[in-house]
Amino acid sequence: MCAQPVPDWLIPPTEGFRAEDLDHLPDLPPHTELIDGSLVLVSPQKVFHSILIDVLVAALYLATPREYRVRREISVTLAPRQRPEPDLMVVRADASTGKDQTGYTADSVLLAIEVVSPESAERDRYRKPQIYAQAGIPHFWRIEDNDGSPVVYVHELEPVKSCYVVTGIYHGRVRVDQPYPIDIDLDEVRHRI
Repeated sequence: MCAQPVPDWLIPPTEGFRAEDLDHLPDLPPHTELIDGSLVLVSPQKVFHSILIDVLVAALYLATPREYRVRREISVTLAPRQRPEPDLMVVRADASTGKDQTGYTADSVLLAIEVVSPESAERDRYRKPQIYAQAGIPHFWRIEDNDGSPVVYVHELEPVKSCYVVTGIYHGRVRVDQPYPIDIDLDEVRHRI
């Protein structure tokens, strides 16, 4: 039996990986993120997560003004060693460069959304909101699974301290005015499982 070569990404550089490395490492698993210079490999999605994303995308497409675009599972470069992949983002339309684009910069993101999964709970609840806020992303939603029903925690950036503050917690329906009017029936998720 022949030994298989070790992929380059299995052995990190001493200073850690950089954001641009994600575009050049061969055979990198899909949806790999860069947090604090380390590669983070994600587990397969569960049905709840997938359906919730579909419901959110459909509602956001209808609500989002023309000067913005909704993007799912595309990375955002926040700093040289920070390139996470939010589940969803709303970005400025003028930041889109075409079909081969692999990511956005923090200054183009209006809203980042994370759906908390068991394997990524610590990152989704603590580290990602911290680095999104430090990068100046004005709005952040964290969504939790409450026995098959989504609970949406809506946050807004407090710019002086570069941290998020909760502006609302939503069960059943998200109805907000910021960053623009959005109305999403969360009960759709349970009806589609």
